[in-house]
Amino acid sequence: MTATLPEAPELSYARTVDRGLVHRDSVGEVFLTDLKPVDDTGYLAGAQLPRSHAYYGDHLLRPSMYDPVLLLEACRQSALAGAHAFYGVPTGHKFILTHLRIHLTRPERIVVGAAPCAMTLRVTVSGHRRREGLTTGLDYDIDIDVRGTVIGRASVGLRFKSPEDYLALRLRNRDGKALPSSDAYPHTGRGGSVEPYRVGRKNSDNVVIDHAAREGATAEALLRVPGDHPSMFDHPQDHLPGMVLAEAARQLALFGALEVHGMSPSRTFPTDLSVVFSRFGELEHATELTAEVGEVLRSDRDAAGAYYTQGGLVELGEDGGEGDRAGVDQLRVRVDARQDGESICLFGLGFSRLGDLG
Repeated sequence: MTATLPEAPELSYARTVDRGLVHRDSVGEVFLTDLKPVDDTGYLAGAQLPRSHAYYGDHLLRPSMYDPVLLLEACRQSALAGAHAFYGVPTGHKFILTHLRIHLTRPERIVVGAAPCAMTLRVTVSGHRRREGLTTGLDYDIDIDVRGTVIGRASVGLRFKSPEDYLALRLRNRDGKALPSSDAYPHTGRGGSVEPYRVGRKNSDNVVIDHAAREGATAEALLRVPGDHPSMFDHPQDHLPGMVLAEAARQLALFGALEVHGMSPSRTFPTDLSVVFSRFGELEHATELTAEVGEVLRSDRDAAGAYYTQGGLVELGEDGGEGDRAGVDQLRVRVDARQDGESICLFGLGFSRLGDLG
């Protein structure tokens, strides 16, 4: 059975939303096209994914696929815009990410085709924090629909601070030291020690890990801060953005999958990425990344809509049914990002070694 979204207001894909709603300086980095309220706890968002992009499109995947991190960015933008449009969060407030997750069940639906990919995002607010009548935090669950089929789900957690409260928080985090700016951290060392193909990239400008090494089933690397990168640092930041850390975790996980299991980045597709942020990542501190690479598990679909792995029976979600993948190699990787010996965020990533999705 194919899962579809219920009838809802029609969304427009004619133009992008105001870039200020999604906290972007460049119109080219805005993927959200529309917002429509549904009820007190949810709304719809339209997004269009570009077939070609210098960062999100720079992959070795064959067949060419839309980047799951791009889908997650579109979901993040839907959360940012909805906070302003429907929950009264002032445009000058600072947004703090607490968690992110994306889980894709139908990757064959996001093979890059002859037209840009239009998505419908059904956004449900699962947690609403208030103080003195003002919204201070929102947690979102987001169903991702492509051409009438739900292909996966994302979740986003945001907390909101006035500029004054944010500055006070950051200064406490930094023992009173002035806030830095990513402008002072150009993406030095281009073409460094990690060759782009080993992390699934063509362009070395998009590589954000350095000094990567593997011992047994563990891979380690340092984060390269790409302060002048037009996508990862669309505008100056005083800390490491969550999406930059997500990219670094994905790259180290791919490096580990290649080194430990020989899984080619051109055939290894991320179907799951989750992270909980526990501290701000500081720009001037070294960020050490450690990936624990699991065993490759072979899944086999049965006729009842479930598949078996070496870990046991896994039921397919509501998106299962006709057209699901059979006989897929799956891999789990855990990535910890640390500064000064303390964890700043912890990732869980899932990969599939895909056959022909055509």
